[in-house]
Amino acid sequence: MNPRITGISSMATRQVLAELAQAFQQRSGCEVAIESVGGVDAAKRVQAGERFDVVILASDAVDRLIASGRVVGERIDLVRSPVAIAVRAGAPRPDVSSAHAVRQAVLAARHISYSTGPSGVHLARLFERWGIAQEIKQRIVQAPPGVPVGTLVARGDVELGFQQLSELLHLDGIDVLGTLPEEIQYITLFSAGLCASSHQPAAVRAMLDFMTSHEADEAKQRHGMESALSRDS
Repeated sequence: MNPRITGISSMATRQVLAELAQAFQQRSGCEVAIESVGGVDAAKRVQAGERFDVVILASDAVDRLIASGRVVGERIDLVRSPVAIAVRAGAPRPDVSSAHAVRQAVLAARHISYSTGPSGVHLARLFERWGIAQEIKQRIVQAPPGVPVGTLVARGDVELGFQQLSELLHLDGIDVLGTLPEEIQYITLFSAGLCASSHQPAAVRAMLDFMTSHEADEAKQRHGMESALSRDS
């Protein structure tokens, strides 16, 4: 009987992992089932001892799971993911070409939204640094864990949405304005770890070898991410 890998990940990597897991399954015969939920919830479930073979989260979350003994061995870095900005499909498209322009767009929006994940933490800190956090506090609609910011944008609940490009890229009902300008961009490194509870460590390592190979680069780019490997490696 072929082995079966079970995993849990944050929503940001849901689509790229689905594609890569299917490709690995086809070549290896090893069934792969990865559940994608809010990153905070995923980390809590692994920390609480729920059994998985592999966990894929922001690198700092994986580091904490290694420190607690829930993940064993080294962290395996998979993808780098930028933050992007979206408006409802057909809505006016504000200028977001510079940090100043983004600040003005945020101040002009009736409601804005960001996630509970790394991109949301970055946005909250950015607004504090800009000195506008209190001014816009009542206009922020934070998406619940596991709920894409883009769905709030598509419904018209918010005018401006910020989230990982990978989570906005394939959603209907929104227009992606682009990624944050370089001077205020935040790149999240998503990494994998072998769970201490795994019954399939060899199969997990084989799958992660495939997911970090150059064969996986095209799929990562299709989903708004890039390989965690250096460009010249």
